[in-house]
Amino acid sequence: MTTDLLLFIGLLLSLSILLSPLSSRVGMPVLLLFLAIGMLAGEDGPGGLPFNDFGTGFLVGNLALAIILLDGGLRTRHESFRVGLKPALGLATVGVAITAGLTGLAAFWLFDLPLAVALLMGAIVSSTDAAAVFSLLQGRGLHLNDRVSATLEIESGSNDPMAIFLTLVLLSFIQSSGQAPLLESLWLLIQQFGLGVAGGLLGGWLLAALINRVQLVPAFYPLLVASGGLVVFAGINSLGGSGFLAIYLSGVVLGNRRIRMLPAVLQMHDGLAWLAQMALFLILGLLVTPSELVDLLIPGLVIAAVLILLARPVAVLATLWPFGFHAREKVFISWVGLRGAVPIVLALFPVMAGIEHAHLLFNVAFCVVLVSLLVQGTTLAPLAHRLRLEVPSGQEPRRRLPLDLPGSGDHELMVFELTGERWREPLPFSELNLPRHVICAGVFRDSELFHPAAETELAEGDLVAVMASPGQLDEMSKLFDTHPRTSPLEDRQFFGEFVLNGDATVGDVELFYGIDISGYEPGDTLSECFRRAHGHPVVGDKLRMGPIKLVVKAVSGDAVTRVGLNLHSRSANAQNMES
Repeated sequence: MTTDLLLFIGLLLSLSILLSPLSSRVGMPVLLLFLAIGMLAGEDGPGGLPFNDFGTGFLVGNLALAIILLDGGLRTRHESFRVGLKPALGLATVGVAITAGLTGLAAFWLFDLPLAVALLMGAIVSSTDAAAVFSLLQGRGLHLNDRVSATLEIESGSNDPMAIFLTLVLLSFIQSSGQAPLLESLWLLIQQFGLGVAGGLLGGWLLAALINRVQLVPAFYPLLVASGGLVVFAGINSLGGSGFLAIYLSGVVLGNRRIRMLPAVLQMHDGLAWLAQMALFLILGLLVTPSELVDLLIPGLVIAAVLILLARPVAVLATLWPFGFHAREKVFISWVGLRGAVPIVLALFPVMAGIEHAHLLFNVAFCVVLVSLLVQGTTLAPLAHRLRLEVPSGQEPRRRLPLDLPGSGDHELMVFELTGERWREPLPFSELNLPRHVICAGVFRDSELFHPAAETELAEGDLVAVMASPGQLDEMSKLFDTHPRTSPLEDRQFFGEFVLNGDATVGDVELFYGIDISGYEPGDTLSECFRRAHGHPVVGDKLRMGPIKLVVKAVSGDAVTRVGLNLHSRSANAQNMES
């Protein structure tokens, strides 16, 4: 029996991996594919496996979400908090409560449930899902501006405590027949957020210190990060805090400190996160009985429509208005209220508590997740293109190998592959203009290694290995950028024909280009103008100044350091849309 079960699990995982490229071709989220395979393997599908062990599903769900959140935290840069922390916290608290309330009222009207049970349904589906958001934002090749991507990533990693709080309070209220004390409920909220934040930051700091002190086999460092993260997750949960928030913040601390073998840690955790997502969605697919969803299809679609088209947009508008988001950004953030594994895991709470209507809550949550992944997930990339929220990005290295040796500092070996139209025409090595303190270790061509001379021509297909520090990665990525020159996101087309320093003044621009700019003081720097217009400027922000369009090309904190300038005139409507 054990052998048969292992064979079945292995076949499911292998099939999911082999079919994953199909999702990109048809524009379907890969998580939906995993969910569908789990459903096909279940009792109503060809697999015919009866599986109703909700306890095991709950355990696997919590473990998988912890690994996914840890990986998401490791990839969240501290710079993201500059523009995304405050709006994300608003969405993660007030936004979740608004979403839960509006969706719960719709469920009350639609299913004729007791109000507390209907609100519990709203609470279960109220939070965006980290697995879905991280998978779609990081796995679809989207490079959104920092204001949008930071807000979505931080929100998805931090909104679980509010959803869990609302779920537990309403569940307790239902079980106690309306006698749940208010003070105990408020204390639960403080515990969830307070212990989650404190435990996550402290746990991340202690784990980073431990990693940098111990000498281990390189392969053990990623395992130490994973096991240490699970200790933080379980420990904070046992104290009554939010383990999800704690392990996400631990990952943020680790990812933004100089710890040993960080590139290797990131590479392995990428695989762990995908394994966790596959296991999670496969087992959730096994738990559901598709035949039970038939009668709930229309009501489930209505609840999903209320959530997607009403509750989420209202929550976004109510929480983001003080932070200077553009209408296009609000539309996109409203649409990326992706629901995934978290609502289904939260729906297991009432099932395990044995309350009335528990299976209805679980099946409706499953319908909402299916609709969200199918409708929102498949339209994410086209909507980002249409709303012009993408910014140019450099080429990531094919390999990053940290030296981790005494005296080497934080230098790494980075290997870039020369592909795309930019490299169709050979380029002499002397014209590559490597940044200062970056050394070319060698070039691989047709499996041969050689050291390039000044006159050596680099061409498409070459692998260039360089020694550099992680702080130079962005500069190196732009240097080896492989985007085709005809791409709408090519630097010159996106940022404009000329580049100015952020400390250039309006008067300087008027004098040099012979134009008249009204509405600004001549002594105002371009950086100051962007700060007044956008609050926290990010790469890609635009500003109209009379006949010119300015685009932020580089920032340092809230200071704009490089600005692209485009002299092409456009119609008044186009100008309004751009600004």
